[in-house]
Amino acid sequence: MKAAVLRNLHEELVIEELENLDPAAGEVIVELKAASLNHRDVWIQKGLYPKITTPIILGSDGAGIVIKIGESVEKAWIGKEVIINPSQNWGDNPDFYGADHKILGLPDNGTFAGQVRIEAKYLVEKPKHLTFEQASTLPLGALTAWRSLMTRCRFTTSDKVLVTGAGGGVALFAIQFAIAAGAEVWVTSGSDEKIQRAIELGAKGGINYKNPTWYRDLLVKARGPKIGYFNVIIDSAGGPGFARLIDIAAPGCRICFYGGGTGNITDIVPAKVFFKQLNIYGSTMGTEYEFRQMINFIEEKEIVPIIDKVFPIEQAEQALRYMESGQQFGKIVLKIE
Repeated sequence: MKAAVLRNLHEELVIEELENLDPAAGEVIVELKAASLNHRDVWIQKGLYPKITTPIILGSDGAGIVIKIGESVEKAWIGKEVIINPSQNWGDNPDFYGADHKILGLPDNGTFAGQVRIEAKYLVEKPKHLTFEQASTLPLGALTAWRSLMTRCRFTTSDKVLVTGAGGGVALFAIQFAIAAGAEVWVTSGSDEKIQRAIELGAKGGINYKNPTWYRDLLVKARGPKIGYFNVIIDSAGGPGFARLIDIAAPGCRICFYGGGTGNITDIVPAKVFFKQLNIYGSTMGTEYEFRQMINFIEEKEIVPIIDKVFPIEQAEQALRYMESGQQFGKIVLKIE
């Protein structure tokens, strides 16, 4: 099989021909048709996680066809078109993953390859309305968005939702989920073009966070009261700007962040949090139950993920650099043939 391999940290991915895989008991081999990128892949390449061993095949997201099964796996899986859940060994506590939790692509070989070996319990059938490329974008990003919005923030259709950083994969899934569920959704972005594209998806409006008064301007656009407007806020940035999210949060607002792209959160005024009875959550990935919930919702609402660009697997290194540039609106996909 063909694979994009990270031989050593801080080096480019190289394309290699590797032996085909065989499953152990309880496992299957999925012939991958597409894989999608996450910032996690770039961070692994840069050595920003502990205990990285190389060589390793990166990639947490993938979709394909089951071609082999191990002992104790139902034969009905053979030939099925599937999506892989990369969130493994969550454990028994739905509130927090256990010590054995891991994400596909580190420490185990991932999806930037012609085949991947995975336990059958982490497979879900691909929604029929999606192509392999579209389906491959879902696992890590959509699961993180689903848990952040639906589980942590206890989303209801009456909520007014703000999603920051429109254009990123998780943010776009949160936008699509909230819109599909019938909520009023607003966005922020550093790009007016990305705001407009989010509006075309169904967002009510948005504001460019590069404007120093963006938070006040957003409240004016959203016609909110001075004390705040948004009931649910989904954030990926953290950093100094997080304090402004508290300023525009409605009393009782649920704020969930799943990333810290702009650094540590600073300058929060405690009184603004406790007098408004705000709820601030962190989140990442999700349980097997949440993964199936998310896929069922996507199938029911016929949600189509946004793909920015598709690269052949031979250009996996170029795809990582494109992701690192931050130009994308939507997911970046590797096509595997």
